[in-house]
Amino acid sequence: MKIIIAGDGKVGATLARQLSAEGYDLTLVDKKASVLEVSEERYDIMAVQGNCASMEVLDRAGVKESNLLIAVTGADEVNLLCCMTARGMNPHIHTIARVTNPEYTEQIYKMRDLFGISMLVNPERSAAAEIDRLLRYPGFLKRDTFAKGRVEIVELRVDEDSKLRDVSLSDLNGIVKCNVLVCAVLRDGKAVAPDGQFRLKSGDRIFVTAPADNLTMLLKNLGIITHKAKRVVICGGGRVSFYLAQLLLKKGVRVQIIEQSEERCVQLASLLPKADIIHGDASNEFVLESERVADCDAIVTLTGLDEMNTMISLYGHNTGIPQIITKVGRLENNTVLNALPVGSIISPKSLCSNAIMRYVRALKNQTGAATAVHYIADGQAEAMEFRVDENTLHCKEPLKQLQLKKNVLIACITKGTRQVIPNGDSFFEKGNNVIVVTSGNQVIYQLNDIFA
Repeated sequence: MKIIIAGDGKVGATLARQLSAEGYDLTLVDKKASVLEVSEERYDIMAVQGNCASMEVLDRAGVKESNLLIAVTGADEVNLLCCMTARGMNPHIHTIARVTNPEYTEQIYKMRDLFGISMLVNPERSAAAEIDRLLRYPGFLKRDTFAKGRVEIVELRVDEDSKLRDVSLSDLNGIVKCNVLVCAVLRDGKAVAPDGQFRLKSGDRIFVTAPADNLTMLLKNLGIITHKAKRVVICGGGRVSFYLAQLLLKKGVRVQIIEQSEERCVQLASLLPKADIIHGDASNEFVLESERVADCDAIVTLTGLDEMNTMISLYGHNTGIPQIITKVGRLENNTVLNALPVGSIISPKSLCSNAIMRYVRALKNQTGAATAVHYIADGQAEAMEFRVDENTLHCKEPLKQLQLKKNVLIACITKGTRQVIPNGDSFFEKGNNVIVVTSGNQVIYQLNDIFA
């Protein structure tokens, strides 16, 4: 399948890495030759320099022979024009556009056929929704949803005083007193596929599959405080902050936004009349102390600088703020960040690229494609949800009789409204949904790919 990526910024580079690893025929378009040179050296791609909304540049990129165009430049208008031009040159091409300006949202949905857009992605809105979900369950570092919200894979850290420290996984359910499955463990920066004899230790990050109804019980039995945030401080007044404030204010949460730009403060005060907008530098300890930030229930650091976000989050940890969420733009520093007490880490570009990857796989594999795809364990493992249909092998056979590929685990089976954390006697049948976790290098395009 031939794919054009228009824009070699953070999202474009992430997609280039993921798609080239899966063997797609890639062409990358960007105005800057220096940026393209770096991607050409790293990945097996073709590069075209120029304006991606230009017919001449798209023609050089091979738009007429391509199956998919992904427009993820930093300008919404360029992305929209790029998709319109590509569809005009190739009526059969699929197009994905990154659009972040909230002023365009409604009109684009109404005019998506005119723009020639197959899918819209908004990294900032996705990040805000993810943060909102994390704020609902303090204690989880990350949450990924499957089966229309009925099943989740959640991330927890095993601390020195955790009830899970030095516990073998075979004894886990007796401690948490509900049915869960640890599908991956991140230890010393490396993902491990654990068995029942695996013993947890301090510093481990574990990824637990559980029905959504069990999450509150899981946290309660681990002694983790689960009261929801009533006052949230947001550092930085960008688009993610705007979208997040909207979601929180609807729930009656008190929102305070600290923003350095006076002009942006005036805009936010107009757009969010129920929020407290504070003009100041969120990295200045005097500002944080004068606003009594240490007394809030949660702090979310959403400035444009990873270093500033990290520093403010460390302040939040040192002053005992119950929940901390840190936004990062560059995941290259993840190993360092994971060693620091900065709470949950959110990456808008990763959320955006994951949504696009799901679309790409569905396009390549029209039948039997995953209905949900999430990267866990710092991208070293992948969790996918598949629908069991008439073409699925080994229906109604006990799992203990199946030969699965190495590093593949069946984490959950959804049977209607019932969620099953499987054992050897469990089975799936037509109409069920199966959640699969793989920590190997192989790509699972459909459910039958998991069998040896």
